[in-house]
Amino acid sequence: MSAPAAFGSPAPVLSYSPVILPVPGRPVDLQVRVSAPATGTGLPVILLSHGHGGSNNLSSLNGYAPIASLWAAAGFVVIQPTHLDSRTLSRQLAGTPGAPFFWRSRAEDISRILDRLDEIENTVPQLAGRIGHRKIAVAGHSLGGHTASLLLGARITDPGTGQELDLTEPRIKAGVLLAAPGRGGGILNGPMAGQVQFFNTTDFSTMTTPALVVAGDKDDSRHFTDIGPDWHADPYRLAPAPKTLLTLFDAEHLLGGISGYDAAETTDENPGRVAALGRLTSAYLHTQFQPGDHAWQAACEALTTGPDPAGQTESK
Repeated sequence: MSAPAAFGSPAPVLSYSPVILPVPGRPVDLQVRVSAPATGTGLPVILLSHGHGGSNNLSSLNGYAPIASLWAAAGFVVIQPTHLDSRTLSRQLAGTPGAPFFWRSRAEDISRILDRLDEIENTVPQLAGRIGHRKIAVAGHSLGGHTASLLLGARITDPGTGQELDLTEPRIKAGVLLAAPGRGGGILNGPMAGQVQFFNTTDFSTMTTPALVVAGDKDDSRHFTDIGPDWHADPYRLAPAPKTLLTLFDAEHLLGGISGYDAAETTDENPGRVAALGRLTSAYLHTQFQPGDHAWQAACEALTTGPDPAGQTESK
């Protein structure tokens, strides 16, 4: 693979949107943003699933610029769909089956993008022939982390039909879960628990695809559960190996501000934390796609060097 280095000076990045994909049966077209380094071939792909959120545009193809730009500069093609639960669509889709979270459609969006990756590659200027089609990762933040979990192999029972669903996407070879929801059942005792009944049956024991689970040690999602920040480590602890847990110190749900620059919803604004997260996640995925690459080992060593480490890792 010829790609910009994961570390060092920022590499020039190209971003193009929207790429519009008509989908039969979907109430609106699927729109995506594509960001990529200006140079390089055989580029691995990160499919980024946004969170639910309350902002008008952050939960859409227009959000997550801080982390998407870092990934693109590190040598990845980042593809961001606007899922049906985006606030940008909420008015026109009110009352649509699956609203307001569209948890199943979210996972289907990612598979649809993979089905049409050639079309996307040939639509974006200066991208044709540069994607490594066998190097596919999924990343998701918050509700997007739940979406990514399903694509990585976690099972769920549809609360509407009682049917257990397997939405595993075999073309995805690695994942990054950012502040993802944990287990359901009786621990979901917060005021929002009744609105996310689909969380109740999430089974991480079948999530076999390699994944990096990122959790903030101050991410206390009391609107869902009172068990504290450890809930977001469930996808690591309850899933089989190979898995890695990255715990970011003093990080809350936005992990320093990954959903937008200077966004009001970020309660722990910390550009240094976002930069560290970009380096660590990029290094993890580079090593997953090239096992002889020592980027992840170097990043972990750098993480624990110095008087004020950004976090800690453990693996199984």
